[in-house]
Amino acid sequence: MFQETIAPVGKRTMILNMGPQHPSTHGVLHLILELDGETILKATADIGFLHTGIEKTCEAKTYHQAITLTERIDYLCPLTNNLCYVLAVEKLLGLEPPSRAQWMRVMLNELTRIGSHLVWLGTHANDIGATTVLLYCFREREEILNLFEAVSGQRMMTSYFRVGGLALEPPAGFLKRVEKVMATFPDHIDEYEELLTRNRIWMARTKSVGILTKEDALDFAVSGPTARASGIDWDLRRDNPYSSYDKFSFRVPLRAEGDIYARYIVRMEEMRESLKIVRQALEGMPEGPIQVNAPAVVLPQGDNRKTEMEALIQQFKIVIDGFCVPPGEVYQAVESPRGEMGYYIVSDGTAHPYRVKVRSPSFANLQALPRLAEGRLLSDLVACIGSIDIVLGEIDR
Repeated sequence: MFQETIAPVGKRTMILNMGPQHPSTHGVLHLILELDGETILKATADIGFLHTGIEKTCEAKTYHQAITLTERIDYLCPLTNNLCYVLAVEKLLGLEPPSRAQWMRVMLNELTRIGSHLVWLGTHANDIGATTVLLYCFREREEILNLFEAVSGQRMMTSYFRVGGLALEPPAGFLKRVEKVMATFPDHIDEYEELLTRNRIWMARTKSVGILTKEDALDFAVSGPTARASGIDWDLRRDNPYSSYDKFSFRVPLRAEGDIYARYIVRMEEMRESLKIVRQALEGMPEGPIQVNAPAVVLPQGDNRKTEMEALIQQFKIVIDGFCVPPGEVYQAVESPRGEMGYYIVSDGTAHPYRVKVRSPSFANLQALPRLAEGRLLSDLVACIGSIDIVLGEIDR
């Protein structure tokens, strides 16, 4: 769809609707472009094609039931959404999960980060023309999804993180299975870089293209790898640690160029750092329970668990009827694969949250897209979109 207009300077320009039925906009992003030939003069994002009303729906659910909604906001990192939400509820309740639960959360969250970056890399490379990388990345992602299925019974929407700890005890041999899968990943990442990092076509399509300066990144409230590729040295895992991240040693990748290539390099290095965190979690995994001893909130542990049937009945009542949370409000933020993900929850003292508001990183990062694209060729726009790694589920929610 297009139409010609007369620009104020007297030039004939064209308005082009790109998406939402377009492969690189993932079927749910509409971009309104003003073009002078093939040069983008103006780009406007039109969102709302994937609106789900999840935030409002949470108000009609108990605190446990809302967990299943959170993982559908960013469907590429459902466990990260679970983690942010349960941390916020635990802060309202004054609960601190056992060390083993926290370390398991860290390990699974980093596996989620790797899996999310694999989807980004595969689709981003495919958009630019490197189809082989897409096949390789999804091959490795399958291994991570198999691990999620082994520990929770579900490949994507696991609902494995619960208020007070974890839903289930990890199956026997699970940690060894994670170790076996992770041992293969350094070679796989080397393979991706061998295909792309020094590839002349890849560098021509990404270097000095879609530049976002440090000042613009701050103005647009950009976070995550997109911000770190522009020289903003900020990572919540290190700078505002949660769930025992302060006990792990890792490096925060940083670049100053602010172009598409820099964003690519940062995410590739992040996958390697996530592997280090997973290895540390495997080597130092504490012993002990996976849930806090709070019978009114989670399934009772130890001496409080009288019989199997009584425990199941009590857990059923907790999930269906809910548990009351003291009145108050809290904001909890975590470092998702796309940046700062935050949950603001207001409690009115009942078993249902009065308000749930999500600070989604993709929503803020998408604001920077016009700055990346304007003045570039239309063909560069596809690369710019992929480089900020947006998920429309958390933009519209």
